Amino acid sequence: MEIQEINHNLKETRDELLGILKGLNRNQLYMKKDSDSWSIGQICQHLIKTEELFVVAIKKGLKSNEDSFIEKKPLEFLLNRSKKIIAPDIAKPTDEDIEYNVIEEKLKNSREKLYEILNTIEDPSVLSRRHFIHPVFKEMLLIEWVKTLYLHEQRHIKQINEIVRLLHD
Repeated sequence: MEIQEINHNLKETRDELLGILKGLNRNQLYMKKDSDSWSIGQICQHLIKTEELFVVAIKKGLKSNEDSFIEKKPLEFLLNRSKKIIAPDIAKPTDEDIEYNVIEEKLKNSREKLYEILNTIEDPSVLSRRHFIHPVFKEMLLIEWVKTLYLHEQRHIKQINEIVRLLHD
């Protein structure tokens, strides 16, 4: 049941993101709230990089044959945008302006890679029994890595919506 719910949330969140992006032109994609913030295009780059990195981490965690006995972490804090979380350098976007269709394609590809892994798992409960070290949150069960993807994306959808509101003011 849990993996079906996660897949549903992954799809819903990605559909919402793509729906927001669809109507934006190049200027809107790369407008920033201020010099210290990311543009919508950069947020998308960050989401793509994060998902690609998570796929690698999940693959590595699945290679382990030992069960993990670590506490589940509360992940809902990710939705609280008042708490700033600094992205690791490896997940930070570049200053390159990438066209919408390239962003859309990369988002599609990163999600396909995630689904490829998830669909090869014969016993989804293994995701709750294996872990991998996250650079910010430390030891995390693989199921939490997958959940974090859509929660992280929802966090950034809130950020994108804030920028979109500025575009319309």
